[in-house]
Amino acid sequence: MSLVKSVVIVDYGMGNLNSVKRKLAKIGIESAISRDTQKILSADKLVLPGVGHFKKAVENLKKTGLWDALNEAVLIRKVPILGICLGMQLMGKHGEEGNVEGLGWFPVCIVRFGVKDTIKYKIPHMGWNTVKGRQGSLLFQGVDETAEFYFVHAYHMQGQDGSEITGFTEYEYDFCSYVEKGHIFGVQFHPEKSHNVGERILSNFGKL
Repeated sequence: MSLVKSVVIVDYGMGNLNSVKRKLAKIGIESAISRDTQKILSADKLVLPGVGHFKKAVENLKKTGLWDALNEAVLIRKVPILGICLGMQLMGKHGEEGNVEGLGWFPVCIVRFGVKDTIKYKIPHMGWNTVKGRQGSLLFQGVDETAEFYFVHAYHMQGQDGSEITGFTEYEYDFCSYVEKGHIFGVQFHPEKSHNVGERILSNFGKL
């Protein structure tokens, strides 16, 4: 039995959509992959995944009409949404990659890693790492502080306004790897590739 009535995975042409859908199905959450704006607007919950170039993602969202649909669903209808990797980054106000504006749900910029030790800290950041902080987070309920999640990214959120719950990951320096503000959630890691702890994150989202 599904935990929620309707979960729509937003298809804007960038992301491993089917792996997210399969992981949701494994934990009993039925979902549909769609770029139909009406389905986006009528969903009980939304997942915005993504892999690739920030500017191209913005262009695809606008070209398909999903940009306006997401803003209406999330900002006006208050539909809970989970952004994954690039999907989380698109929630920021500005992307350094392509120098374009994001959705602006969080007053932050998306910047490329600025590590000094490029031998030890390869870019993109790829592999397993923890998420510290995130006290009071709804998505991390029941998840141990030592749990590791799978990351693969070259850009990250920079700067917070203090009105949201945040989690941080260390890769030479601390960067924002989790945001939560009301019904809007974003994770820089890939829960669909993070085994049992990733399933717990998705399950928590489904139960909201």
